Amino acid sequence: MTGAGATRLAVVGNPGNRRVTMFQDAVRRAGIAEARAVPWLDVLCGRAEFGAGELVRLDSPGEDPEVERRLRDVEDATRVEGTAVWYERFIAAARTAGALAHASGARLLDDPDELAVLFDKRRCHAVLREAGVPVPFSPTSGTVTRVRGWDDVRELMTAHRLPRVFVKLAHGSSASGVLAVETAGGGRLQATTSVLRDPDGRLFNSLRVRRYTTESEIAAIVDALAPDGLHIERWLPKASQHSRSADLRVVVVGGRATHAVLRTSASPMTNLHLGGARGDLAEARAAITAAGASWDDALAICERAAACFPGFSRVGVDLLPATGWRRFAVGEVNAFGDLLPRLRGLDGSGAEHADTYDTQVAAILCRIGSEQHVIA
Repeated sequence: MTGAGATRLAVVGNPGNRRVTMFQDAVRRAGIAEARAVPWLDVLCGRAEFGAGELVRLDSPGEDPEVERRLRDVEDATRVEGTAVWYERFIAAARTAGALAHASGARLLDDPDELAVLFDKRRCHAVLREAGVPVPFSPTSGTVTRVRGWDDVRELMTAHRLPRVFVKLAHGSSASGVLAVETAGGGRLQATTSVLRDPDGRLFNSLRVRRYTTESEIAAIVDALAPDGLHIERWLPKASQHSRSADLRVVVVGGRATHAVLRTSASPMTNLHLGGARGDLAEARAAITAAGASWDDALAICERAAACFPGFSRVGVDLLPATGWRRFAVGEVNAFGDLLPRLRGLDGSGAEHADTYDTQVAAILCRIGSEQHVIA
């Protein structure tokens, strides 16, 4: 490699997927050779190959029915169950890709071992907590406390005085299997979730958020999810914008917070595919300043969270602003949290005129340039 023109990239993803397509578009805009696409299906089937000198990016295995079937043993991708098997097979595939790349003289931009932590909410929470990153209290932080079902959830809520919690699949993503559980006087319970339970007890992801108001319904869902592993967190009261719950997705590339989107929702889940909407970021920043807090400090929390995973080229940090916009906590750190089409970078980030993929390609070229300078 003697310069940008000699840069050879490979991306392990699903060809035709919008993540791969948008990364390739950014590569072309940077004026370097198109990244070679290595399908996850080839990795899973043992026929993936890498070239000497290639820089290899790992991307999401989602949105491919055959890949999903091989990872979870399900024919219907909307099924919720099976995330423990998915995790075991996906991390094994990522490590296989890493071993093949290393044997071929290629280099990974994303560490499979860090990927394994990012896709285990219990381990990720513990890493953040131990690094001093503010996170919601969790009785399942780390891997010590095993949640076998609803009875364990109720016991932990009582023991730790947690009237409102999020119950999450340890290896879930995109709010799949998440329940926002709250208790009230007289033993009343309510769970808000996108999980649909059919008459046969099978669980499906739905695009409609619904509420379950009987303990038997909530227990049945939690008991069905428990074999895949569960993580429990205190449900923190969040700030609001125009009477809608608000949080932020902040993308950190090369250690720097470069892009942010405010997400608002009428439900506890702000995911855009579940009815969430992009809010007014400028208005949120003004609210933070008016509350006597600092936008720069909020971004610094995200950068501290990302610094826990130095071997991963980019992460998406879910930042939870507390009521009043004065304090913040990190809800999750997402390995593939960079899919924010048409979003331009933050002022002062150096990515003001670039989307998340342009910014990542620029960071790769900067890394190559720095390495060449050291060698020279």
